[in-house]
Amino acid sequence: MKRREFMKSAAAAATGILGFPTIVPSVVLGKDAPSGKINIAQIGFGRIARDHDLPDTIKHDMCRIVAVAELDSKRLADGKKWIEGYYAKKYQKENYINVKTYGDYHEIIADKSIDAVIISTPDHWHAQPAMEAALAGKDIYMQKPTSLTIAEGRQMADTIKRCGVIFQIGSQQRSRNPWPHFKNVCQMVRNGRIGRIKHVKVGLMTDPGCGVEPEMPIPANLNYDMWLGCTPMVYYTEKRVHPQKDFSRPGWLRCEQFGAGMITGWGSHHLDTAHWGMDTEYTGPVELEGTAVFPTSGLWDVHGDFDVHTKYASGVTMHISSKFPCGVRFEGDEGWIFVARGSGRATASDPVSGDPNQAPVLVSDKKLLEGDPGKDKVQLVLSTDQHLNWLESIQSRRQPITNAEIAHRSCSACLLSHIAMKLKRKLRWDPAKEQFLDDAEANAMLSRPQRAPYGTNSVKA
Repeated sequence: MKRREFMKSAAAAATGILGFPTIVPSVVLGKDAPSGKINIAQIGFGRIARDHDLPDTIKHDMCRIVAVAELDSKRLADGKKWIEGYYAKKYQKENYINVKTYGDYHEIIADKSIDAVIISTPDHWHAQPAMEAALAGKDIYMQKPTSLTIAEGRQMADTIKRCGVIFQIGSQQRSRNPWPHFKNVCQMVRNGRIGRIKHVKVGLMTDPGCGVEPEMPIPANLNYDMWLGCTPMVYYTEKRVHPQKDFSRPGWLRCEQFGAGMITGWGSHHLDTAHWGMDTEYTGPVELEGTAVFPTSGLWDVHGDFDVHTKYASGVTMHISSKFPCGVRFEGDEGWIFVARGSGRATASDPVSGDPNQAPVLVSDKKLLEGDPGKDKVQLVLSTDQHLNWLESIQSRRQPITNAEIAHRSCSACLLSHIAMKLKRKLRWDPAKEQFLDDAEANAMLSRPQRAPYGTNSVKA
């Protein structure tokens, strides 16, 4: 019997005719009862899994990591060793757990003993496994951004909603660990501390380009065809994929074939923060216009310096640019407040803002920071830890702090900005229908052709 089904039936027996709660208390099962653990599989074992997603999940006793899937057999072996080593050290027992390994994540999807998955794959491999996991009834934690295209993101969000699974995106600026000030600032803005919000500035970094890289033999340990997935077949070169000797920042982040660059890389975080403060988490802009510098040669071809202007139905305008300090500045008719990570980063090889001493919060007047947040009329949801919030949501079956629709909308705003950079003209967007108005060329950019047999269009509901 699956853990979730067992817990529901046990809960019903423990609570009689009331029929709730659906989670069995520890006094019934025992704190460390195996059936009380959430069995999780890790899909993808690169730097973000190794340095962030796994460490921040495995530390919680309510779960156990039981399997790993990875297309690079060297990284697959590293993942198994990492997880087993963690448990051996924690419980002071060698061979405490035998972590299952899979070269194809579909075997994890088919494994009924697994309750949930963490998806820490390249951007072009986000939406499809999330949809397949949802259809198999598995709960999902996934790294941002949600999708390679807006069409994929809509497919994914709709599938997750229909299946009723718990989904959390890796938007850790929502949680107190390690950046509590993001929630505090958004709550201040939502409660009118700066008056009526009029304008938002979002600053992001950019990625450098590189020269032409030579074709290389495909490593025997890499399933390159599947790694490319739904994107076109192109020759292998190491800087297109990931380093073979370490877990430093991979080259695919700087290839448009697999993502949109920093506009979705850090933009997914900062536009999510902007939406949180603006109270526009379930919608998007209605007008966009932008420009950007794109490399004209070389392997790495994501955008360089860029400038995008957007407008929301409320009349609030947003300016997203590489010219601004990395962070989000909310401007109202009674002052402004700026919030950023400062020198913080999620992984050791993440980029940081140009000023390592940048303060995480700046204000037009220190009086804006006065007052008791506990007395605010609008109280934003408190999450102390993004991964813990997901685990607790799996137990309670309540929505986590950054669900699939919120995640899709923040990613959509980034992808819309990217389209505006490409077309360099004013665009009008209908956030309800998720279509551009009277612009066939722009609407054609909402999706991409998908190389068979991969892609969200291949997923059978």
